[in-house]
Amino acid sequence: MDVQLLYFDDCPSWRETAAHLEALANEFPDLTLLKVVVDTPDLAERYRFRGSPTVLVDGVDPFADDDEPVGLSCRIYQTPAGPAGSPTLDQVRTVLQNG
Repeated sequence: MDVQLLYFDDCPSWRETAAHLEALANEFPDLTLLKVVVDTPDLAERYRFRGSPTVLVDGVDPFADDDEPVGLSCRIYQTPAGPAGSPTLDQVRTVLQNG
């Protein structure tokens, strides 16, 4: 399974998502992780980047709603504990299991 972590450095939440993905790599031996810096409007459009961090599983953003805007911003995720800058470890695990 190909997983891309799309982010930009000025948004600190990508590091937590990266840590989740790296921790889950042991559970998903077929997971290949590629980190991609998205730092221009053109790249944001090309990747349909809905904010940092964005996780793509085999090219699909499993957390995206169709009406979310594309652009360079920090992303907010709905988690069991409320809005957060990163999905939880369990949320990432679930999308990888369903990916």
